[in-house]
Amino acid sequence: MNEEQRSQQKFCVIVPAYLEAGRIGKVVTDIKRHARDVVVIDDGSTDGTAEEAAAAGAHVIRHPENRGKGAALDTGFVYAREHNFDYLITMDADGQHDPDDIPTFVEAYQRTGITVLVGNRMDKTDNMPLVRRWTNRIMSWYLSRAMRQYVPDSQCGFRLYRCDQTPYIATESTRYAAESEILLHVAARGIRIDSVPIAVIYHDEKSKISPVRDTLRFVMMIHRHRKRTHVRRRT
Repeated sequence: MNEEQRSQQKFCVIVPAYLEAGRIGKVVTDIKRHARDVVVIDDGSTDGTAEEAAAAGAHVIRHPENRGKGAALDTGFVYAREHNFDYLITMDADGQHDPDDIPTFVEAYQRTGITVLVGNRMDKTDNMPLVRRWTNRIMSWYLSRAMRQYVPDSQCGFRLYRCDQTPYIATESTRYAAESEILLHVAARGIRIDSVPIAVIYHDEKSKISPVRDTLRFVMMIHRHRKRTHVRRRT
């Protein structure tokens, strides 16, 4: 497939959201400057997240209870495939991803045909909280070794996936370790992963990520992956 053919493909933006009333409406509105189709996966919110997203023009899919980011992403992947999108872009719902970077992903995909692109914030970390900066660097180094591919910001949820890759990246992890597990599945299939530079936006809201708990989940996920890989090699 050449660049001209890729330019004719259609995409959607998938936004997992949990308790994002007061922010999600603006996020959807800003995304729609660059993408016609925005799908918000309301992961069991008990506030007005779903209603606000729908009012801003998103298609909303609701989980009846909170199942975690990994489960929300899986729901979005299924929707994109069932509705015949060629590729999708994932973004967080809290406003930390700049929708003006969407064309950067689209241009990189259309130009190169690389089917998995991950946002890279690590060249512009001046306003990134110190704990998060070092956690990202350590996890990215660790994950890159496991994948045998270098991904400088493996924790970034701003990504592009070609939809024909998504049936193979369902995860056991339901929460934030899921995004790292997705990259392990991609790398295990010999699929090239590349990065695109994106802006770094941090507000004063409290992060939903627990540094200790989610780091432990990350390490356990890597351990499960290595164990399965070892078993497959022995058999």
